[in-house]
Amino acid sequence: MPIDLHTHSTHSDGTLTPAEIIANAKSLGLTAVALTDHNTVSGQPIIRRILAEENLPIQCAYGMEYTTYYGHIVCPVLETYVPWDSIDRHRPERLFEACKRAGGITGIAHPFAYGEPFAMGCRFEMEIRDFTHVDFIEVINNSESLHTVNGPAIRWWEELVLGGIPVSACAGMDLHRVTDRMDGRFATYAEGREGGDAVAELRAALSVQRTWVSKGMLLDWRREGDAIRFTLRDVNKPGYEAPAAYTLLLKGQSGERTLDISGGELTVPISELSDVEIPKLYGADTGLDHLVCIAPVIRKYLI
Repeated sequence: MPIDLHTHSTHSDGTLTPAEIIANAKSLGLTAVALTDHNTVSGQPIIRRILAEENLPIQCAYGMEYTTYYGHIVCPVLETYVPWDSIDRHRPERLFEACKRAGGITGIAHPFAYGEPFAMGCRFEMEIRDFTHVDFIEVINNSESLHTVNGPAIRWWEELVLGGIPVSACAGMDLHRVTDRMDGRFATYAEGREGGDAVAELRAALSVQRTWVSKGMLLDWRREGDAIRFTLRDVNKPGYEAPAAYTLLLKGQSGERTLDISGGELTVPISELSDVEIPKLYGADTGLDHLVCIAPVIRKYLI
């Protein structure tokens, strides 16, 4: 199921009303959308009323984005306002923990966004030592530069994962205007069933790091005996243009290697994998411009 974890309405600095956020998400074919206005939850009751009165094929995750001088913490699920007046850039774990106690889902938004003098507070400059309560890192923020902002975010997430920290990768539109289209952009995907509870399914996926970040082709994997079988699955995302060939890149503690998966499936012996492997799907080459999908991390001790 595709879900957008990062949107803003007229209740903060967006130009879409809460009702238009829902209508826009429906037009994009999303299963669910998260309302994450800056430092306010005032738009939540409006969307609750809309969804209660109208039979729409869309669900909403009610959240908020903490916008501080030291970075942004995006909470796609946070239905109870949690005060942050005691935010400490050297101990941000306190806020993450408080949000988790309130039932929230927490992530670090666009960690390498431009800072001063262009955008004070957008770059994440808090010092996290304990990632226990961090569910995800927004490795792709579709409103930011792929190379100067998202590329470093991907590399930071990879360093954390290969260092043993179980944190998920997610993408967000950071939507502010109706012109912020999702065609050709990355979305977050999680396993779910038709008509299921999208928020519960997202929470379950994040708890075991089973999220995909994709432009439109998902890289799936499953264990078959003593091997991992990789397969490609087209989710028919609007605006996705399939390349002529696909490359599977496996990045582990011992290095990385590439394999041709243009045929749609590939089997790799488990014995050839590192203890932790990050599978990524590219077009014909592994340049960042050709990234198609970041798949859930493979951990040998869990498969």
